[in-house]
Amino acid sequence: MNSIRQVPTKVKSRRTEANLGAEREHFDKQQLSSISKAINSTETPVKEKHARRIILGTHREKGAYTFWSYALGFPLASSSILSWKFCHVLHKVLRDGHRNVLQDCMRHHSSLVEMGKLWGNLHDRYGQLVVLYTRLLCTKMEFHTKHSEIPPNLEVTDEVLERTAGTDINNVFQLTVEVFDYLDAELRLAETVIRQLNTSIAISTLTSGQCRLAPLIQVVQDSSQLYHFTVKLLFKLHACLPADTLQGHRERFHDQFHSLKTFFNKARDMLFFKRLIQIPKLPDSPPNFLHAASLAKHVKPVVVIPDEDEPEQLDDDDDDPEPLIEVSDSIPSMQAQPQPDIFDQTFGPPNGGFDDRDLQIESLKQDLELLRAELERVKAEAQRYITQLKSQINSLEAELEEQRALKQRALVENEQLRMELEATRRRNAEHESLQTTYIESEKRAQATEQRYNKLKEKHTELVASHAELLRKSADTVKMLSATQQTQEEVERTKLQLSFEVDRIKQEADMKLEEQKFEMEKMRRELEEKMAEILQIKTTLQNSEKTSSQMNSSMTALQAEKERLMWSVSEKEAELSSLRQAAQAQQSSLQQERDRSSREVGELQGKLQEKISREDQLKQKLLEEQFALLQGTVAEAELIIQDAVAKIDDPLHIRCTSSPDYLISRAEATLGSIDKVKKGHADFLVNKGDAGMLVRALTQFSHLAADTITNGSATAHMAPTDHADRLTENCRGCATESLQFLKDLKSKTTIQKADPAVIRIIVQKILYLGQELRPKGMDVRQEELGDLVEKEMAATSAAIEEAVRRIDEMMNQARQDTSGLKLEVNERILNSCTDLMKAIRMLILASTDLQKEIVESGKGAATIKEFYAKNSRWTEGLISAAKAVGWGATEMVESADKVVLHTGKYEELIVCSHEIAASTAQLVAASKVKADRHSKRLAVLQQASRHVNEMAANVVGSTRTGQEHLEEKDTMDFSGLSLIKLKKEEMESQVKVLELESQLENERLRLGELRKKHYEIAGVPFEQVAEGNGETSSPAHHAPVSPKSSKPAIMRKPVVAQKPNIPPKNTFK
Repeated sequence: MNSIRQVPTKVKSRRTEANLGAEREHFDKQQLSSISKAINSTETPVKEKHARRIILGTHREKGAYTFWSYALGFPLASSSILSWKFCHVLHKVLRDGHRNVLQDCMRHHSSLVEMGKLWGNLHDRYGQLVVLYTRLLCTKMEFHTKHSEIPPNLEVTDEVLERTAGTDINNVFQLTVEVFDYLDAELRLAETVIRQLNTSIAISTLTSGQCRLAPLIQVVQDSSQLYHFTVKLLFKLHACLPADTLQGHRERFHDQFHSLKTFFNKARDMLFFKRLIQIPKLPDSPPNFLHAASLAKHVKPVVVIPDEDEPEQLDDDDDDPEPLIEVSDSIPSMQAQPQPDIFDQTFGPPNGGFDDRDLQIESLKQDLELLRAELERVKAEAQRYITQLKSQINSLEAELEEQRALKQRALVENEQLRMELEATRRRNAEHESLQTTYIESEKRAQATEQRYNKLKEKHTELVASHAELLRKSADTVKMLSATQQTQEEVERTKLQLSFEVDRIKQEADMKLEEQKFEMEKMRRELEEKMAEILQIKTTLQNSEKTSSQMNSSMTALQAEKERLMWSVSEKEAELSSLRQAAQAQQSSLQQERDRSSREVGELQGKLQEKISREDQLKQKLLEEQFALLQGTVAEAELIIQDAVAKIDDPLHIRCTSSPDYLISRAEATLGSIDKVKKGHADFLVNKGDAGMLVRALTQFSHLAADTITNGSATAHMAPTDHADRLTENCRGCATESLQFLKDLKSKTTIQKADPAVIRIIVQKILYLGQELRPKGMDVRQEELGDLVEKEMAATSAAIEEAVRRIDEMMNQARQDTSGLKLEVNERILNSCTDLMKAIRMLILASTDLQKEIVESGKGAATIKEFYAKNSRWTEGLISAAKAVGWGATEMVESADKVVLHTGKYEELIVCSHEIAASTAQLVAASKVKADRHSKRLAVLQQASRHVNEMAANVVGSTRTGQEHLEEKDTMDFSGLSLIKLKKEEMESQVKVLELESQLENERLRLGELRKKHYEIAGVPFEQVAEGNGETSSPAHHAPVSPKSSKPAIMRKPVVAQKPNIPPKNTFK
């Protein structure tokens, strides 16, 4: 145990942590108060002081974590006014909050989108505004997240805007479109709010109207800055891009300009805005972006928020709805009268109220006023000169841009002229080359004439050969018309030959046309170049060479002709051989066709016989399958009828069942119903296979009968209302099951048979079983392992916290008390500390024993599987751990009250007994699964005995202190007479009877409380009475008189249970 004399630094650090925790708690409480008062469902505007506190909170914690943690708890989907005021406060927080607010808000971007979608589907006037406001906030967050240089309040200089836009014209274009979208969202919200309200003074002065108009203050601030950004960006775009490209941007800006001007004019006329904000005036016409000098005439609109010295109240209890402005005629406050100087009041003004220095001061004041007027005039003149110089600079810049454009055009024209010069040079070179080639062309002219004549002769020969080939082809077609295959081969051959002939003809024609074209061209060139005939004669040798080349080409053509003639003769030989093969194949095909027709006739006869036999077998199979189904259905009916008969059987009344088993049977029945439904569907599709349906019906009949029987047995132990409903549902399940089986027995009704009604009734039985299930059984088995570790850790933490608090109480008692009281308090607190240490050792021993039990009993399974398998034992451990931790906490509270003389000593004694009982329960729960010869079990039992001794010490020290501190009056009856003694005796007997009556009532009350405790915990009172050694009648439990025998102290439930909140379900 740490002493304050030994470790004073720890106490100081604890106090510092306590101060920080208290300061944080105060901050959270203040933020919660401001948020709840600013965001509510009352149709009143948000008070500025509440919003200001929320904004200051974001600067204090450097983010909006606290704001969102409380704001997410509001039911925004239930009230459109609440959502509207939430959007208003979020807009103010985004504009004026800490810079980290934007990152925190982007984490909840999807929540805003979902809220907008929700109210967009509902027809509500505020809901329409919430949809537009959420879109605006989402657009705002996305814009400032993408362009982090621009803060959410949009207050940046033109240099920052230029840096954000950059030098890339594509980025400037994209930024302009985003600013347009941003301003569109602002204007849509403002237009919708003004359209919903009447712009008269009466509406803008009501709280309902001010609730809608209040967010437009932030809209005015945002839209004025966005208008300025749009103007600057459009002037920059027009300086870099053609005017036709930006026609759409100008039209969109004109629409936004007129909408914004209309909105500013309407808002300026409302009384609501006159004292809260000074709205700027826009020019009569939008800027002319086609003229660069118009930028100098642009004036940035400035929104002014008047400073209101609104003193904040120390308390926030003034939550009555009130408008943001007062519209009643307020009497102007009188200005404070100047107080005369105390020196002048005492001795009077110097020199009889007149002094030369006063004259000097007055003259200096007049000079100062003249200088101020002169200074203002000089400033105005300088401003005018600055304006003129700016206009001149703008005009010079415009001229410079025009000169740059002219320079660019000149460079383009210069490049075009250079390209034309190069083309002219190339044409001259080509002309020279043509002149050189003209001589060669003249030389080729004569040779071409000769070649033309030879080609013409060859063409006539080819035409004759083509006619001969056509005649041969016709003969071939006539001869090959016998079979289709031979005919196709002839056609291919004919096409090939015709293609070869046409190709040769086309080549000859093309060459002829080329030669004609060349002849005409050469003749024109010959007429133009007659003067150079002498040079042509010198090139006759080249012409002779060309003629030799033509002779060689003619020789090649002749060889080609001979080759073609040889190929034609080969084709004719092939055609004759093919004709003979075709005739032989045709005869063999005819024989094969006859044989195939005979075989087909025989096969068709056999097929008809097989089909008729298969139809008979199929019909027989269907009848057998349906007969099998009917037998199964009849057997299922007998099973269910037998289960229904057990409901009214007197012998069955003594049978009972647990809700858990009923739930397992009902769940299995639901699974079998799904299989029956699937098997029924499969049987309707394929009636030749009833196997799946038969298996499903067999399983369903047994499970349904089991559910009906166990439901009736469970109803015998249930309350009257639940028993009646459970019995009725069991009968309904049997009736619907029999009806379903009856539908399956007939071919006419098997189509409409549907087990859906049976499913609904079984679900009702399942729901009733869950209601009858003991409370706390809804803890999932897989969570038990984690719950054991958590409860043991929580119990250890509670013990450590109790020891720490006892040390603090000891130190405080030494400071506040002395003498006998200090001695008594120290004795009690020391005994409590010893008890806590003993409990701590008990918890450690129990944890070690528990680990040993788990390691020895789990085998190949995991720890969680072991806990889930032994759920009852695990629940006992959890209950015991909870009881120990709870008892330690209660003992600390009781000890604190006893030391401060605000509690009773009996409370501390009861807590000691409770801790002893809880530790005994923990030992018993651990001992169930432990090995009898385990060393850790012996350590645990020794720790338990030590806990009992320490609890007895606490009881003894408490009773000793109580005896020391309570003063007993000495009983002196010497001065009383016989009559007075008799009277005192009667009064004492009356008081004894009253106390006995109170004691009896308290014991009865204790018994009822324990009974209710076990009912809530899910343990039947009869079971608890039997466990305590009592016998009870099943019909009635008569209370036992406290005089004859005290009621047995009941043990605590196995698990500290959660409240029994039935799940929402439509089945009753």
